[in-house]
Amino acid sequence: MQRHPTLALLGVILASIGFGLVPLFARSLTDQGMAPHAVALYRYTLATLLLAPLAWRWRHRGRVLAWGLAAGLLMGLGWAAYVRAVEVVPVSTAGVLYMTYPAFALAFAWALFGERPQARAIIAALVILGAAALVTGPGNVEPQHLPALLMSLAAPAGFGLGIAVLVHRLPEVPALVRIGIVSAGSVLGLAPLALATPLDALLPVDAAGWGMVAGIGLGTALIPQLLYTICSPVVGTARTAVAGSVELPVMFAIGWFAFGEALGPPQWIACALVLGAILLSPARRPRSVAGAVEA
Repeated sequence: MQRHPTLALLGVILASIGFGLVPLFARSLTDQGMAPHAVALYRYTLATLLLAPLAWRWRHRGRVLAWGLAAGLLMGLGWAAYVRAVEVVPVSTAGVLYMTYPAFALAFAWALFGERPQARAIIAALVILGAAALVTGPGNVEPQHLPALLMSLAAPAGFGLGIAVLVHRLPEVPALVRIGIVSAGSVLGLAPLALATPLDALLPVDAAGWGMVAGIGLGTALIPQLLYTICSPVVGTARTAVAGSVELPVMFAIGWFAFGEALGPPQWIACALVLGAILLSPARRPRSVAGAVEA
């Protein structure tokens, strides 16, 4: 894979399409009465059950696993806030705000690991921030929904941290171990919330609901995570973060086709800005990432 960066970039894009399907499953489950944090918990449970035992075999790399566990914990709590936002605001609005994660990824990679962002990466992140501002500007968000949107910033912050940790720390362990430890961290963070939730807000109401639970665990988590975890260290922090922004048009399509949400000029312009940011992202991998992969 490391000899085929274009193929790795395609893997990141395919994984991000899977991530973009989250609102389809999440809103369907919350509409049935499931708590947002329960939806987020189900998203990570399957990967944890299957792969956490592999992570346990690598416990001798405890410091590396601790990075993944901490990143996963914050990512899980962030996803719960994102599911809550999707429950009350249009998918496109919550999605565009979530797309600010490239800026968080670059900031965390710089602050924690000393990866100074390239000029093109900064410009690409600013373009995405501009797209977010366009869709969430005055008049586009109802005042009562502002707290949920502000809380949902925990999702791009957590995912941005996860990208930086994945690229700079977790290449030292196998891909399946990375997925297992990050998923276990998410379950660990969400479990206390689940334990304090009534049973009827934790379980699906029918067979279709259980199908949605399986879909969110497999189609938006386990398979995309595997692709993302294998490919992102090859692509590098900046290009991974920006190429992954293809989630946005996927979420727009979900809002339009599945939930009948109107898409006006601001949404289409925001999509164009995000796709333009992908083209702006730098092709050269950071040295730290290349070294981790080649080791």
